[in-house]
Amino acid sequence: MRRVESFAQEKGLTEHIALLRKGALVAQDPSGYDEIDGPEALDEDEKTVLRAEVEHKWRLPMRLFLTIATCSIGAAVQGWDQTGTNGANIFFPPLFGIGSNSTRDRYLLGLVNAGPYIGSAFVGCWLSDPINNWVGRRGVIFFSAHFCLWPVIAQGFCNNWEQLLICRLLMGIGMGVKASTVPIYAAENSPAAIRGALVMSWQMWTAFGIMLGTAINLAVYNAGDNNWRLMLGAPFIPAVPLLFLIYLCPESPRWYMKKNRYPKAWASMIKLRSHPLQAARDIFYIHSQLELEFQLLRNSSYPQRFAELFTIPRVRRATLAAFTVMLAQQMCGINIIAFYSSSVFKQAGQDDFQALLASFGFGLINWVFAFPAFWTIDTFGRRSLLLFTFPQMTWTLLAAGLCTLIPMGTTRTALVCLFIYLFAAFYSPGEGPVPFTYSAEVFPLSHREVGMGFAVATCLFWAAVLGITFPFLLEEATTVGAFGTYAGFNVVALVMIFLWVPETKQRTLEELDYVFALPTRRFMSYQLRETLPHWFRRYVLFRRDATLRPLYQFDQTKTEKRGVAAADQETDKKTQDGAGL
Repeated sequence: MRRVESFAQEKGLTEHIALLRKGALVAQDPSGYDEIDGPEALDEDEKTVLRAEVEHKWRLPMRLFLTIATCSIGAAVQGWDQTGTNGANIFFPPLFGIGSNSTRDRYLLGLVNAGPYIGSAFVGCWLSDPINNWVGRRGVIFFSAHFCLWPVIAQGFCNNWEQLLICRLLMGIGMGVKASTVPIYAAENSPAAIRGALVMSWQMWTAFGIMLGTAINLAVYNAGDNNWRLMLGAPFIPAVPLLFLIYLCPESPRWYMKKNRYPKAWASMIKLRSHPLQAARDIFYIHSQLELEFQLLRNSSYPQRFAELFTIPRVRRATLAAFTVMLAQQMCGINIIAFYSSSVFKQAGQDDFQALLASFGFGLINWVFAFPAFWTIDTFGRRSLLLFTFPQMTWTLLAAGLCTLIPMGTTRTALVCLFIYLFAAFYSPGEGPVPFTYSAEVFPLSHREVGMGFAVATCLFWAAVLGITFPFLLEEATTVGAFGTYAGFNVVALVMIFLWVPETKQRTLEELDYVFALPTRRFMSYQLRETLPHWFRRYVLFRRDATLRPLYQFDQTKTEKRGVAAADQETDKKTQDGAGL
């Protein structure tokens, strides 16, 4: 209680001290609020609100829904930008002199397609940390929206591949800054119980943008010789409301607290929570974590924070996990469809219009099947979704490739479409929403911007590599060889996720420090010695009595904590040393 009083006086929150005292006690023992007595005892309304967090997780303030909706518009911009060239690839290469099968032309076509990802990976993602530091999360999104507006419009007026490449590189700067910030903004504003579902709206609405882009490509097919210009320029549309809506949303309370603007953080948190008690609890809880982080990282520079992604053990483990899920998004092969589905479907025996129509079907499937992740990402879990869907993506992608060996005809076309659609259906609730959700939550606040920038740069750099190399792979190995290669990558990604990616569902951003305090060797040992044998006994031998010893222990009551306090002293010391915090 003395800490609470000192905190309130130091941060200019003395008028809220009674609520902060209650909130601190609730944060100390989240499940024991009924036992709080004395002056800080909760009234029935406050208890009802805390129970509703668990029983009615989706009763949220409208300002929080507005925030997530605005972030979703930003995601739609991202998805639509990806599919503009998907349809235009059929039309503009011959006009720009890069339409032949020569090595030069295939390289240049891949370079143009990969332009946004090159701009993101080498410039945009790395601007995220300094711009966030200067203008906050909302300012970054406003800044990035301009790069997703004017260069996109300019794409439609390009007359050669050099101009188009420059526009796409500029567009990539906005995409990288936005992709590195929007999931963080959503994660920091969301309650822990549904954070995954709200943050994964990034991917769901990215998928919506992809679907919308394929629909527009189809709609303007008969618009004449300049139809490809409309395909390239149309993605500017959702960037316009993004510019106007972002400043109607509250700024991230965590960013205000990082800047020592606690009264503004309080005002922002009040808008994002249903009751002031929840705001008081979360403000004090976050502050307690920040105190520890700032003791270690006070006055660190951007290069220092980047180096610490690989030197501080707790942060290094988060970096490895985020790198894995982001790399896996490219290894799984989804973007060979997002970038080149029209070309793939043409090789399957379809004409231009049929290829665009089949691409629209892919975009629709990709969006519709993202919805199940809303109900599974915070219950089934991030890791579990990945481990379930990667094997399914492996066989569907391999089957799609093998079907291209069937002689030309309706059967071949139908089977290729079927398995590509099944692949998208398994991708959308798993590797689709998880990487950005996961990467936005695993880093401590001190390294969140630079960590997310590194994770997104990883994803988009390999997307650029994929965009450049796939035309060569498709030409040299044909569709069956290309799809078979990525089916093999799916197997490799599955093993990496199993060994290096811990579960993060329904944990506060601060609790994740404990998860990533565990050494990687110990986590891998547990997966190989405990999880894998349990899975075999349960699902191969059908032993329903098989139990799995838990790796972590959370949410102890005060009584339990007192009972194990002495035994935990040695463990806490080891954990703190391992965490490097």
